[in-house]
Amino acid sequence: MKEEKIFRINELARKKKAEGLTEEEIQEQYILRREYIESFKQSLIVQLENTYIVESDGKKRKVKAKNENTAD
Repeated sequence: MKEEKIFRINELARKKKAEGLTEEEIQEQYILRREYIESFKQSLIVQLENTYIVESDGKKRKVKAKNENTAD
């Protein structure tokens, strides 16, 4: 997510605390927050897909999602 969008999210949050938001600003804030959350989740997924656990015997195993089948 671009810095400008993050700046705008924070700007809207400050304005909401100080004086409140218009309907258009509320919608904009909602859309920007959803975009930020999706961006964060995608970044985390990519990071976890490239994460390995090193066992005590030196073997590496890939981190799996909780809902993936654990039978190998």
